[in-house]
Amino acid sequence: MFAHTKENSMKKNNDYFVENDNIIIQPILGARRLDNIFWAIITLAAGSGFFFTGLSCYLKKPIFFFVAPPDLSFIPQGILMSFYGILAILISVFLWFTIALNIGSGYNKFDKLNNSIKILRLGFPGKNRFINLEYKINDIKCIQISIKQGINPKHEIYLYTKNNNRIPLTQVSQPIPISILESEASKLARFLGVSIEDIKS
Repeated sequence: MFAHTKENSMKKNNDYFVENDNIIIQPILGARRLDNIFWAIITLAAGSGFFFTGLSCYLKKPIFFFVAPPDLSFIPQGILMSFYGILAILISVFLWFTIALNIGSGYNKFDKLNNSIKILRLGFPGKNRFINLEYKINDIKCIQISIKQGINPKHEIYLYTKNNNRIPLTQVSQPIPISILESEASKLARFLGVSIEDIKS
């Protein structure tokens, strides 16, 4: 009953962006994104191709009538292709599972009226399905931003508490443009009445 109430509350707040003088609610996009769906499809297609090719090698005949039998021996080529195919299919199943459950979605809520900050994220099924963090606004020391370029760039905003805890606020996805990141960080800093710091990489 508790979990059902939490989920309904999260969906209600996650449907829109709210911003006024006293409350800011930021919806957070989870795993249900086009790039994840794209890679899930590609991984499933590639894995299925490898697996059925390996199986064709074992049976010494094509699995599908419209595909010519591969000119490969089952040992070692067929075994390797079957192994990589099964591995790719399992990865794809995991991706579809996270997409279906929309892992990582939620919202950030900043409420001056109640002096509270609430961060809610959806996790995997179980007792940690709802990751719910709550803080007092006057416990926040500053807003931190982290900009890392390179092969795996990361543009992130954090809450930094007086107890030296760092809480990520941005969604896990493609890095947002630096100009938008800095604008969002400045807006939150003004709203919370704290400063902005850069995280040194």
